[in-house]
Amino acid sequence: MSREVDLWLAWLLRWRPKTHRGRPRVCRRCVGSPLLAAAGLDQDAPHDVQHSLTMRLKAIVDTAVDDYTARNLPNLDREIRLAEERKARRAYRADEGLDPEFRGMELDPEPVADHPFLFTLAGFDEATASAEPQPEARPFTPLEKEALRDEIRLADEFAKQVGRRACVELTRHRSRIRTAVDTLVEPHIADMLAELERELSTPGWFDV
Repeated sequence: MSREVDLWLAWLLRWRPKTHRGRPRVCRRCVGSPLLAAAGLDQDAPHDVQHSLTMRLKAIVDTAVDDYTARNLPNLDREIRLAEERKARRAYRADEGLDPEFRGMELDPEPVADHPFLFTLAGFDEATASAEPQPEARPFTPLEKEALRDEIRLADEFAKQVGRRACVELTRHRSRIRTAVDTLVEPHIADMLAELERELSTPGWFDV
């Protein structure tokens, strides 16, 4: 946890606010995240700043759950590996191999009226996925279904345990996260607000 916070702080040194329009879609990974609440970053922070930390912390939880599943839940582990093998047959995946701060973000910028894209990464990703024929999955027996449900429940319970432990660890880093936001993020926001105020005070349509 300490290492991921260190990496996030290093990224924050390079962060600059975006100047283009953002999508209005709510990010389900960040809104209401208990990890962000534990870090003290759930309010008054740009989404890019929140999302970068969220995805790094999510990777910690996911890795722990994957390890637990591989060691203790054979049915679920088998199904996950089969799903990954099916995904690996796809020729291209636009969202694979991205740095943590970009995972789960929109693949394409906001479209501009009367300026259509020749293609979009999201559309290309969907096209390659649908073009690849997928083998039919073997039907489960009633006993296999029940066993898989039990293992999914156990995996969910373990994920909640790891998430609670992560939240406890994060509270120990709240002060330096808050300091970083105050010193690295707030000045950028203040500059943007000052620039906006200057533009509103001297609108171009007064020029003749």
